[in-house]
Amino acid sequence: MWTELAPDLWPAFWMTIKLTLLSALGSLVWGTILTGFRVSPIPVLRGFGTAYVNIVRNTPLTLVILFCSIGLYQNLGLTLAPENEHFIENNNVALAVLGFVLYTSTFVCESLRAGINTVPLGQAEAARSLGLGFLQILGLIVLPQAFRAVIAPLGSVFIALTKNTTIASVIGVAEASLLMKSTIENHADQIFLVFGIFAVGFMILTLPTGLFFGWLGNRLAVKR
Repeated sequence: MWTELAPDLWPAFWMTIKLTLLSALGSLVWGTILTGFRVSPIPVLRGFGTAYVNIVRNTPLTLVILFCSIGLYQNLGLTLAPENEHFIENNNVALAVLGFVLYTSTFVCESLRAGINTVPLGQAEAARSLGLGFLQILGLIVLPQAFRAVIAPLGSVFIALTKNTTIASVIGVAEASLLMKSTIENHADQIFLVFGIFAVGFMILTLPTGLFFGWLGNRLAVKR
């Protein structure tokens, strides 16, 4: 079994790593924007942010991924990859990343919103008295402190994202869980060994992430 599995093991986990990194970056950007919406003084933006977070966060991730594949691509014709010989593979990866971003950004948003609550209200009031606008206060004063306050919770969000990438297999993305499924089908008599190999692989990805974010959170914690 090992001779068959070993050549495909690194490419599968490399796809998991790529999905995690791309989705984490996109989630951080969209989640920050959603946070701005949620604390915006404009009712329409605030309402949109609240509705989006509450709806998407409470929707199963599998449905979000299938919506991106079946709804956006197969029904609406949305393509996120160039037309070439690897179009289907690349487009499925891009659709999976889109789904992860749409979903994970809601948790990033809520983490950041909790971080904003740790920033003393007097700082924003002082900034307003100096003539700074909402975006300036948010970008220059509030968000930098909020990010430092929620580094560890964001680490937990990204660890969950790493494990959630297994759902990309439902639309045919060749990441680790899809390889595990095909390996089990071919070697059902060694199921515990297969589970063990992939469990160790995910531990190698997630444990250092948790330790790094924990260390970074302590290092950059805002001293009150």
